Amino acid sequence: MERTRMIADGNTAAASVAYRVNELCSIYPITPSSPMAETADEWSAAGRENIWGAVPTVIEMQSEGGAAGAIHGALQGGALSTTFTASQGLLLMIPNMYKIAGELTSTVFHVAARSLAAQGLSIFGDHQDVMACRQTGFAMLCSSTVQECHDMALIAQTA
Repeated sequence: MERTRMIADGNTAAASVAYRVNELCSIYPITPSSPMAETADEWSAAGRENIWGAVPTVIEMQSEGGAAGAIHGALQGGALSTTFTASQGLLLMIPNMYKIAGELTSTVFHVAARSLAAQGLSIFGDHQDVMACRQTGFAMLCSSTVQECHDMALIAQTA
């Protein structure tokens, strides 16, 4: 079998795995994770199939909390589902994260971490957002390269 190589960023790597192994992607585009949501939406609109031969449903919600709520509902219905978010959005998903983890349902939140906007906007990377979620019951996997991002996305989904 011939190997195919591609050049991608972390957003594309995570979106590629997430789209292929889920039935539903609940999105609310927020930078710097917008490319993940937009890529999944483009593939769904083009009719691209996942590994089970179905086209995943991509739902754009009105807020980050709505995206997490839609994931919670989909999980209760038995659907494989995921979402993509960034720092500010992740903080708004915390209440739903407690419910999802407490009900022992399995999902993956793909997070592009950056500094939280406190007194001024910042584009630097840190983990304030992720650390605020430690007590929710979610397992957390991190990556530092694009290849690790791709691999950890698949590992998280299968765990």
